[in-house]
Amino acid sequence: MNQYTGSLSHIPFLADLGVTCSLAEGGRSEISLPIENRHQNSWDMAHGGVIMTLLDVAMAVAGRSSDADGRGVVTIEMKSSFMAPGRGHLTARGTTVHRTTTMVFCEAEIVDADGKTVARSSGTFKYIRRMPPQRPGATDTGADG
Repeated sequence: MNQYTGSLSHIPFLADLGVTCSLAEGGRSEISLPIENRHQNSWDMAHGGVIMTLLDVAMAVAGRSSDADGRGVVTIEMKSSFMAPGRGHLTARGTTVHRTTTMVFCEAEIVDADGKTVARSSGTFKYIRRMPPQRPGATDTGADG
């Protein structure tokens, strides 16, 4: 089991949302979120920001899972299309489409519990290595964490 499968509690924003990951390997990912009132807009459907987050994370996890060096990624750009209201339990699946030494190109799709496509996205991500925290008052001990 890798660091993404199961809880995403190591990423506070995703933990707050309640996103879980069931697949992160070989350039593929699957994450899910049961839509609650706190995730909805005034039309009783998932807020667009929640949908965009699921797409972004599904692609990022897929991209990270295709890197043998275990690097992280940052989003360079993404394009998304919304096709249907996001209600109930949503599942986002990401795939790696192409890699270079510094970039990864991914796609993702969100489906609802009935299998209806809610949204699709494509994105470009840059591979990065973890840097020490740059928080006020933080001191660098020289140890890798």
